[in-house]
Order: sequence, then structure tokens, then C-alpha cells
Amino acid sequence: MMGYRQLKNLTNRVVLITGASSGLGEQVAYQAAKKGAIVVGCARRKEKLDKVMSVCKAISGRMAYAYQLDVSKPEEIERIVDEIENNIGPVDVLVNDAGFGLMNQALSFNMDIAEKMFRVNVLGVMYITKYVALNMAKRQRGMIINVASVAGKIATPKSSIYSATKAAVIAYSNALRLELRPLGIAVMTVNPGPIRTAFFEIADRSGEYIDRVKWMALNPEIVAEKIVNAIGTSRRELNLPGYMQWANYGYQLFPWLGDHLAGGIFNKK
Repeated sequence: MMGYRQLKNLTNRVVLITGASSGLGEQVAYQAAKKGAIVVGCARRKEKLDKVMSVCKAISGRMAYAYQLDVSKPEEIERIVDEIENNIGPVDVLVNDAGFGLMNQALSFNMDIAEKMFRVNVLGVMYITKYVALNMAKRQRGMIINVASVAGKIATPKSSIYSATKAAVIAYSNALRLELRPLGIAVMTVNPGPIRTAFFEIADRSGEYIDRVKWMALNPEIVAEKIVNAIGTSRRELNLPGYMQWANYGYQLFPWLGDHLAGGIFNKK
């Protein structure tokens, strides 16, 4: 049996989540706690993270741990992964949720922010995945879940930099899946559309975009539940809402039409 199949039961399994202080990461932490996992949350905002981990303890009746971490700093990642493995236990599931976006035209985009976005959204995922997966490989067991975005498959105006980071995460995950499967490690990407979280407080300070798409915006609790329910399976992707998968198929088959729609009726920024 492939090692990741053992993770269908999360009781006392260590689940490491980045970006766990709010939004989708926070909800994934609660859903993992409901399954009896030992939740380890990482985020920059330690005070908020401590509160989330306290809730996890109350839900699971088990320990939960908070680590302050900036995933744009590789030396911090390596040190904290070592601490977790040595002091808490083997990481069975890694959920890479830390990330941010900013909506703006490519020609006027602040390239310092673009570099920061790649360091967090892409390189941060790669560094922590490598350090965690090296230990998973020794045990021949584990699952890595990378939160990407439908924007990584269907790009729209004002999302050029953000879409590029998420497309990179998807491509990285697709190759990683093939490399790690023989080692008993599953890799799944999550490609959601807009989610009702604080993400858009940074990504779209005007507040206009989320108002335009609120009819289709996803409930983070439901997304988190679907993510946690997929742990221990060989599912390669979770595309939400479901019709986005069909939209992507159409985009690949008829790219000229996809460009027309992405720049037109799908463009709500």
C-alpha cells in the first residue's frame, strides 16, 4: 500500500500548515483538528496564529503548535522544519497555503513586490516542500498539498504576476507528483476561484473586485473541508468551484475563445 494511503486516518498525525493564521489556512487547521490531527501552524503573525492553535487544541483535544515563519526566508524554513521534526514528530501532511496577490497592470507593477510575490508564492513553497519531503521520503509516507489558484490556469487582466506565480506552483507540483509517488508521497494542487477571505484586502484594496464576484466566491470552511477530506487519496487536483475545471478544458481546447472570455466577461478586476 502506498504510504500516503495510511493518512486517511489523521488521528495523531502531524499536519503542518503555512499561512495558518487566517483565511483558508486557518480553516484547514480547524478541519484537520476535527480529524484528530496534531496541527502545526506557521505564519508571520504570531499573535493571531496562537489564537488559531488554541482553537485547534479545543477541537482536537490534542496539542497544537504555533511557529512564527516568513516563508520568503529559506534559513528560517530549514530551522523550523528541523525543530518540528525533532521536537514534535514526523510531518505526515504539509499544506502550503501561505501566499499573497496584488491586482495591477503588468506595465505599472512594482517589481519589488513582484519579486516578493515569487519568493513567497513560489520559492517559499519549493523550499519548505524540499525540507519536509526529504524526511517524508525516509519514512516512505506523506502528502503535500499546494494551494495554487484557477488563476494559474486561466489568467485575466491585472493578474499577470499573481497568475505567473500560481502557474509555477502548478507546474512544479505536477513534476513533483511524478517524482515523489514512488517514495510513498502524494502531491495534490488546490486551484480555487475567489474565496471569501482577507486575501483581497491586499490584492484589491478598492474592494470592488470581491463585490463583483461575491455571487461565485467560495466559503473557506467548505474549501478547507474538501482539502482535508482528500488527504490519504491519490487525487492530483482539487478545482473549485467544479465548473472551473470545465472552463479550463475549454480554455485549452479553444484558446482564442478563452482569451476573449478572460479579457471580457470573466474580467471583473
